This record gives sequence, structure tokens and C-alpha cells, in this order.
Amino acid sequence: MKRIAIYCGSRHGNDPKYAHAAAELATFLARQGIAVVYGGSKTGLMGVVADSALAAGGEVIGVIPEWLTQREAEHPGLTELHRVTSMHERKALMAELADAFIALPGGIGTLDELIEIWCWAGVGAHSKPCLCYDVDHYWQPLFDLLNHVQQEGFAHGERQIERVSSTAGLASLLGLS
Repeated sequence: MKRIAIYCGSRHGNDPKYAHAAAELATFLARQGIAVVYGGSKTGLMGVVADSALAAGGEVIGVIPEWLTQREAEHPGLTELHRVTSMHERKALMAELADAFIALPGGIGTLDELIEIWCWAGVGAHSKPCLCYDVDHYWQPLFDLLNHVQQEGFAHGERQIERVSSTAGLASLLGLS
């Protein structure tokens, strides 16, 4: 495992626990020698992830659409920054660069990225792990919906979104030390 994509909010959310979890996760990955691939912004949880991984000596690769730099200022201190033309290109490049995908709390963009990459796994486009970093049960409503989809007979494929709530759980799931 060389690189993990982290999907997360461009805002901090209403509780400092989200920023704390983002910093903890990014620091843990950096100390494991795992590079972070993320959306390239310096705002919100994205900025926390980048700053924390960099402070821990990690490699951070950002991927940001040119037009989005007007709304979410790009991070100036990244190891690499890829400027792309569209969200589709961003998601495809992040998928190519990463060996696994983790969603921290975030908004509709985070949910979009998580669901799309998980869907790609479900149809066989990749076999990389897809996870939710479940800070204080943030992702429980999503898992309730996924259970409903399963119960109603609309789910297919054996690839599931995994759920972890700590770096220890992540290490165990991904076989990290």
C-alpha cells in the first residue's frame, strides 16, 4: 500500500472532532510511509489532511480542477499538485494514483466521490478497498441506506464499503503495522 486517497469536506464541519480525526488519520498514514492523494485544497478538512500529513513528513498529492481553485484555494505546499479540467478527470486520476480510498466526514462532494469509486469496484473496474472513517457514527445514515438497498433487492456485487473508526482499525483492515 503506497498511496491512499482521502475524500473529505472542504469545510471543517460543526464539531472539532472532525478536524481532529482528519489530522490523526493523515498523520498515521504519513508515519506508515503511505502517501495521501486528495482534492488539492487548503480549505476545511482537506487542508487539515494535507497540513497534518506534511507535518508528519508524508507525501501529499493533490488533484484539483482548474475552475475549482476560485472556490477552494489550492494548497501551496504539496509534494505534487495536478490541475485537471473537470471533476470527472479529478476522480479518474485520484483512482489511478491510489491503492485504497477512505472517506472522512464531508458533504455531497465527498459522498459523490465515495459512491462513485465504490460503484467502480462493484462493476469490476478496480479491486481496491473503499472505506468510511466513521467519526462518531457520522456515516451511520449511509450504512442504513445501503442496508435498505440490500433488503429491497437492489444491491449487487460483493464489494462492500468497509467502516473503521480508528487508525488501529484501519491498520488491522489494511494489514498495516
